[in-house]
Amino acid sequence: MAIKDWPQQERPREKLLTAGAGSLSDAELLAIFLRTGVRGKTAVDLARDLLLQFGGLRQLLDADRDSVCAAAGLGDASYAQLQAVLEIGRRHLLQALQRESVLNSPERTRHFLTSHLRAYQQEVFLCLFLDSRHAVIVCEELFYGTIDGASVYPREVVKRALKHNAAALILAHNHPSGVAEPSQADLRITERLKAALALVDIRVLDHMVVGDGEVVSLAERGLL
Repeated sequence: MAIKDWPQQERPREKLLTAGAGSLSDAELLAIFLRTGVRGKTAVDLARDLLLQFGGLRQLLDADRDSVCAAAGLGDASYAQLQAVLEIGRRHLLQALQRESVLNSPERTRHFLTSHLRAYQQEVFLCLFLDSRHAVIVCEELFYGTIDGASVYPREVVKRALKHNAAALILAHNHPSGVAEPSQADLRITERLKAALALVDIRVLDHMVVGDGEVVSLAERGLL
């Protein structure tokens, strides 16, 4: 039976409009994105198959282009749309951080960093450069590494902080292994960056390590 023949309260789009997006299952949300199914399957059926094939919504969103394009009912256009959806979410979170102090929204900061860094297969080191109110001026990815490390250069971080006229910053990087526990190397580079930035009167508020479903704050652990 086609979705248009379902009871109105069971159709994903109508359900979203009446009860809100939070009332929909992953399959129903994905079905709205897909818009149409394939021969013999509704968009909801196709969505369920895709979630089963990839192992869930997150895995589908994190999948590479070849994997997405190889799936039935998807292709380059779908992959581009999925990437656009992810980037819209990241920019929405960043703009929210730019309107208020990050000290007032630690969970929002965590959500942004997780959405930004979680899917990388290599280690990426970034900085949130902050103004005197501790609102975000800009987020910049500065260093990239292999699966188990990235070389971080304090001089470059200081240069970028001065360019943006930052009063403070938050450091962050991911652990592709999924384990967010800070390493001794993480602690050493944090101390080096703190010392270098202190020379130009710029504070390091935190260094956050992003794993798989967990973000560890060095400041909260008393390690900063």
